Amino acid sequence: MTQEKQGKKKTRVNRGTVSEIDLFALQHNLEIIRRIAGNRTVIAVVKADAYGHGAVEISKKFVSEGISYLAAAYTEEAKILRESGVKAKIIVLFDCSDIADYFVYDLIPVIYDMETAAAFSREAKGRGKKIPVHLKIDTGMGRIGFMPDKAVSAAVSISNLEGVELEGLLSHFSEADLSDRSYAVHQLEVFQNIRAAIQKKTGRKLLAHMANSAALFSFKEGLLDAVRPGLALYGYSPFHESYGLRPLMKIKTKILSIRRLPAGTPVSYGRTFITKRESKIAVVPVGYADGYNRLFSNNADMLVRGMRAPVAGRICMDLTMIDVTKVGDIAEGEEVVLLGRQGRDMITAKELSSRINTIPYEIITSLGSRAKKEYLH
Repeated sequence: MTQEKQGKKKTRVNRGTVSEIDLFALQHNLEIIRRIAGNRTVIAVVKADAYGHGAVEISKKFVSEGISYLAAAYTEEAKILRESGVKAKIIVLFDCSDIADYFVYDLIPVIYDMETAAAFSREAKGRGKKIPVHLKIDTGMGRIGFMPDKAVSAAVSISNLEGVELEGLLSHFSEADLSDRSYAVHQLEVFQNIRAAIQKKTGRKLLAHMANSAALFSFKEGLLDAVRPGLALYGYSPFHESYGLRPLMKIKTKILSIRRLPAGTPVSYGRTFITKRESKIAVVPVGYADGYNRLFSNNADMLVRGMRAPVAGRICMDLTMIDVTKVGDIAEGEEVVLLGRQGRDMITAKELSSRINTIPYEIITSLGSRAKKEYLH
C-alpha cells in the first residue's frame, strides 16, 4: 500500500477514553511531599485504584522511589497489589472481613473494635505467626474508630494479645482543608492526649499518622511520625494554591463522526441545545458510562487542536457531542482531550469539579477508573 493510500485510511476509533498517566509528574509530586514531610514516613494512599490512576503501576513506581508503606481501602485492593509483585508494607484502612487474607498476603490491618482484634489474635496463634496492627481512633470524623474514652483501654488490651503487635496509631482530619483550623486543632489535641496515655501505659512508641494532603500543606503540627497523602500525590492540592504539584492524568479520546448541521437543529436528548447558526458538531465516543458526568451537559469544554469546544446538548450513555465550528478543518479520528493539557490550554479536575459542584477526587476516580491506561515512564 502506498503512503498516499495509507494517509487516506480511516482511523479506527474505539469507544471510551484513554488515560495517559505521567509517572514523571508522580515522581515530581512525591519530591514536593517529601520536602514538606522532612524525615517522616510517607504512607502513599493507593486506594480506589490509586484514585483512578492504576494502583499496580502507581504502587510499583512508589516502591521504586523508596516508599515503604502503601495504604489501600480494602483487602481485595491489597491482594491485587501483592499478586502483581508489589513488595511494600500495605495498610488496609477499612476492611477486616477476611482475616486469613492478612496472613496469606502479608497485610497490616487497621483495628477499630475489640472483636476483630481478638479474631486476629486467634488466627495468629493458629498459624504460629505474629501480625502488626494499627489502631484507629475516631477523633471527630464520626466514621470508624475507637471512641476517645475507649481508645486507651483498647490499646492496652490489644498490646497484650498473643500474636498481635500494636505497631501504629491513626486518625483522620475531617476539616484540614478549611481556613478555620479550630476543629483540626481539637482533633489533634484529642489524638495526642490518647497517644501519650497509650505510650505511658504500654511503654510502646507507636507510628502515629493522621495527616492527609490538606493537613500536609496547612497544618504542620499534625504531621506526627508519618503522613498519609492521597490527592497531592496525583497532582492536585486541596487548596487554591497548587504548591507546584503536577496532575498525572490526561483523559483523551478521538472524534467518531463530524456533522454539519443547519441553524435550528436540535442536538441530543431533550433538545436542550439547538444550533443558532450552521454548525459543525463532532461526536465523541464518550458518555456517562465512561465516567463523564451527565451534569457536564451544556456545561463543559473539551480540547480539540488546543482550542475549546463546548459540550453541545445532553451527554448520552455512550456519546457526547461538542461544537467544533470554530476549531477549523478537522477530521474524524483526531484527538479530543476531556481532562489535561492539549496545546497551550488545559482542563483540570478542579475546573470540571467546580462546574458540577463536586470535588477533584470524584472527577479523577470516575474518569480514570473507566479508561484504558497508558503510562509515560
